[in-house]
Amino acid sequence: MNIVIDAGNTLTKIGIFENDTLKRKQVFNRDEGLDKFLQETPTENILVSSVTPGAPQLLAWSTASGKRLILGAKLPLPIVNDYGTPETLGVDRLAAACGAQFLFPRRDCLVIDAGTCINYEFINKEGHYLGGAISPGVQMRFEAMHHHTARLPLAPVVKSPQLVGRSTIECLQSGVMNGVLEEMKGTISRYSAQYPGVRVILCGGDAHFFENDINPSIFVAPDLVLIGLNSILLHNVAL
Repeated sequence: MNIVIDAGNTLTKIGIFENDTLKRKQVFNRDEGLDKFLQETPTENILVSSVTPGAPQLLAWSTASGKRLILGAKLPLPIVNDYGTPETLGVDRLAAACGAQFLFPRRDCLVIDAGTCINYEFINKEGHYLGGAISPGVQMRFEAMHHHTARLPLAPVVKSPQLVGRSTIECLQSGVMNGVLEEMKGTISRYSAQYPGVRVILCGGDAHFFENDINPSIFVAPDLVLIGLNSILLHNVAL
């Protein structure tokens, strides 16, 4: 059994894999209870991916007997990283690209990771990660309009809002949710024009708000980052 850890801005996700099969997933609110879980869960190898500086602490809690790795710019990967500034590349973005390559080898892939930010990642059919784009996430957009204006309220997230808002709250919801949807559809259209047949993979905590409204058809992979992290871990174990 191997463990991979995806420590994000708000949640920490744990994946327990047997070879390339996800056997169990656990989600923690930051580090609450995580130390006990790692200390009590037997595992052979572990890989930690964290967007915060806490990766060494997470690794220290584990009792893994084999390889104990932290994902960073210098760790060997199952893909070729052609990003211009690899030292600045978010590890979650890198893991998502590896997950796409694992699920759809020898295919052009566009990953849309709808989380705190919306990350777009492109990996070509030769297995080269080229980069993508980053834009504000859903909650960030609502909060920005509330905090940077004098009177606009903080509107709640809603699925499939009306196009024409009939109140200020509804107008905010229409602007954010429909705006994000059109951003995603427009980005997919541009990639499809340049890379015909590109495979679109949607993941992230806000993916469920948009998965039924995006055309052409997409592949929804809630555990894409964990799958990518495991592929990186297996690649390093085999070296």
